Amino acid sequence: MSLIIKICGLKTPETLEAAIAAGADWVGFVFFPKSPRHVSLDEAKALGQIVGSRAKKVALSVDADDAALADIEKALKPDFHQLHGHETPARVAAIRAKFGRPVIKAIGIAEAGDLEAARAYETAADWLLLDAKPPKNAALPGGNGLTFDWQLLAGLDLEKPFMVSGGLDPSNVGTAIAISHPAGVDVSSGVETAPGVKDPAKIRAFIEAARRAN
Repeated sequence: MSLIIKICGLKTPETLEAAIAAGADWVGFVFFPKSPRHVSLDEAKALGQIVGSRAKKVALSVDADDAALADIEKALKPDFHQLHGHETPARVAAIRAKFGRPVIKAIGIAEAGDLEAARAYETAADWLLLDAKPPKNAALPGGNGLTFDWQLLAGLDLEKPFMVSGGLDPSNVGTAIAISHPAGVDVSSGVETAPGVKDPAKIRAFIEAARRAN
């Protein structure tokens, strides 16, 4: 299985096209009003139409209820739902069953014990996204530009494929891949010039660095 590269938090047609042209496998759209990367349903619909079948579309939500997820489904028609809140394994399984989509569950990692929390989701989720645990009182569950100790993932044996996220950028993604051997990598703030403002050159550099490392 080749490495999956996901560019998350895309908001404009120009940066979306840049990500796809550079070879992104998955493109992520954030449905969380507190985030500088948030897109409206109308924006998501337009962006999703640009993607077509050239990449997989990922809808990121945070503790969304069924009504909100149904609205996202209608607008974006995502290939995956990425759950970035406090969703329990039962909730993850329920979302997967209700909407018939593969689910990615994000897990905050700061120490070895956090990996046990990840294991609790193995039967409910299709993918696990191992992200840096946000600081206490952080407004955002992800996209904070923080890394964690990738050595915690060395030799990690999970039943489901996992992606590494959190503070990745063109300069360090190769190291993260070499240490953790993930099935995929996910970047948002590491290819931005300001919160929510993606840089096409950084997107290209990130994807090139990840492909080289893999």
